Amino acid sequence: MHRYYFDHNATTPVSTEVLEAMLPLLTEVYGNASSIHYFGQAARQKLDEARREVAAMLGSSAEEIVFTSGGTEADNLALLGIARQGHAITTAVEHPAVLAAAAQCASMTAVGVDGRGVVDPDEIRRALRPDTKLISVMHANNELGVIQPIQEISRIAREAGVAFHSDGVQAAGKTPIDVSGIDLYTISAHKIYGPKGAGALFVRKGTKIVPQSHGGHHEQGLRAGTENVAGAVGLGRAARWVIECGAEEQAREAALRDRLEQGILDRVRGAHVNGAGAPRTANTTNIRFDGVDSDALLIALDLRGFAVSSGAACSSGATEPSHVLLAIGLTKLEARSSIRFSLGRSNTAEQVDGLIEAVVDSVAHLRKLAPAYA
Repeated sequence: MHRYYFDHNATTPVSTEVLEAMLPLLTEVYGNASSIHYFGQAARQKLDEARREVAAMLGSSAEEIVFTSGGTEADNLALLGIARQGHAITTAVEHPAVLAAAAQCASMTAVGVDGRGVVDPDEIRRALRPDTKLISVMHANNELGVIQPIQEISRIAREAGVAFHSDGVQAAGKTPIDVSGIDLYTISAHKIYGPKGAGALFVRKGTKIVPQSHGGHHEQGLRAGTENVAGAVGLGRAARWVIECGAEEQAREAALRDRLEQGILDRVRGAHVNGAGAPRTANTTNIRFDGVDSDALLIALDLRGFAVSSGAACSSGATEPSHVLLAIGLTKLEARSSIRFSLGRSNTAEQVDGLIEAVVDSVAHLRKLAPAYA
């Protein structure tokens, strides 16, 4: 049986070009980038090159890139490095890495969103307090693909003299990024066909941030520990691919996503797109199926060879329904009837058509097993 992957928001496979870029760093260029001998300097050169590639994707300078072990560490460094002793403002639909870090601050406010999953910038403005140190609003949502008005929110932060962070883990490679006006921005390699365990935090020059790990003076003193040069190089190469081919791939995936969405809506009654009407990333759709349990549908589709998701991968195994879907006003039952489809480079029109057929058949079968559905 053929297997097809429609869960690219959870993770992506390492691409050929990334693997080729990383291999020499695992075998030949093995020096510690802090060593001053030939081997160390060869590694330093590769690290500097990777930093420039990541900076080019974000439109920043290389000195503003801090390499981390991934998105979660970068989010924690941003929130706790700025607001641990103060008040942080965030939204109800953030990734757990942001929500859990914000909960460690002296105080936090999680602003609600509308029925599409979009936050109102005026609500952010109203949440400001004299002790507010940081506003953190994600660029794109991992479950809905909904894009937030981060430039507008960054202006509010600037006027208030408050630092602004955006979690861009699900935006990189899926929508254009412009960090002008943003103080801190998070990315993760494994969401853009790079390796797991590598990420970066953009820190605007002049932003006062307290390191959260202690030891050596690596990464401009913001992140102690010997650099994962191979991981950084993988992230850099993945970023270069986004610069060179990203726009074209986004257009291709958007067409496939629309084909999938329309095909399902046309053929399955009681199907609804969560986040419809909001600007969304090109590759993501989250669809609710009345009277169908999402886990049962996920298993049915997996048995037919299609990998999809019923929420954020970091929440798998959780018995509670998605906090994102509850935040947009769905009931627990509706939230438990929703499936996320996230497309990527390997997906084709033929695979999409096959997935539509599998969804149509699986939903019909599951509804037959639960005749209470009307």
